[in-house]
Amino acid sequence: MQYYHDMVRPPLSPEERARGEKLGALLRGARGERSMVEVAAASGVPVETLRKIEAGRIPTPAFFTVVALAAALDVDVAGLAGACAATDDAGAPSAAA
Repeated sequence: MQYYHDMVRPPLSPEERARGEKLGALLRGARGERSMVEVAAASGVPVETLRKIEAGRIPTPAFFTVVALAAALDVDVAGLAGACAATDDAGAPSAAA
């Protein structure tokens, strides 16, 4: 029998948190002047989920959530992933990405 405490997710590393913040910033930038409500409706992602992703409060959103948002924002998923994975020598997100 598996207990609840066995299923608790381990804490995120600083690098994982930085990637989540980078993803949020990229999506926020791609949204531009469009409202969160407009993007949420176009993607099928709840407004509150979009808000949390953009704020970095959901640093590891589900793959299909990211795909739906990328499609609604006309952003290339591979480019988005590459930009979020780019790091400098210290392990922090690269400013060039």
